[in-house]
Amino acid sequence: MKKPVFRVLGVCSLVLGGIGVVLPLLPTTPFLILAAYCFARSHPEWEARLLNHPRAGPAIIAWRERGAIPLVAKRLATLMLAISAVVGWFSLPGDWRYLPSSIGVVILLWMWSRPSE
Repeated sequence: MKKPVFRVLGVCSLVLGGIGVVLPLLPTTPFLILAAYCFARSHPEWEARLLNHPRAGPAIIAWRERGAIPLVAKRLATLMLAISAVVGWFSLPGDWRYLPSSIGVVILLWMWSRPSE
């Protein structure tokens, strides 16, 4: 019963990661890490394909081995969160304008506390 659930979660995570490639506010790498986790428990062949992928594989392996986030990913995430905070500041009404920057600060503090490659 667990294998089908993990397989569905893995596919959903993979789809969300794919959408995140073109949608700046949706992160790609965390969804690919989650997909690899789910596929490890449901479909090892698909996990192997993710781990052997030239772009996604090294980030997933670094996370698994050391909890590391590549420096380029940290910089890109910082830029995207800053853009989201600025857009939110000018487009959201009232106190809602503080939400994107508040969430961004929490995410960035955590992310920059993780080791780089």
